[in-house]
Amino acid sequence: MDPKLLELLVCPVTKGPLIYDREYQELISRSARLAYPVRDGIPVLLEDESRPLSDDELEHWASLA
Repeated sequence: MDPKLLELLVCPVTKGPLIYDREYQELISRSARLAYPVRDGIPVLLEDESRPLSDDELEHWASLA
């Protein structure tokens, strides 16, 4: 994921920042508690395509902030 592109992208639900999870190829929105997939290097920023984050996942991302 290009860091410059990541700076421009926001969560479509909250308009908040996104965090790139390289291991799982997802963009994380802590404020919306959602993970958006990145398929073939292309972010899929559709709420219908996202998955909810578990409490453990949110704690993990909060600890890295």
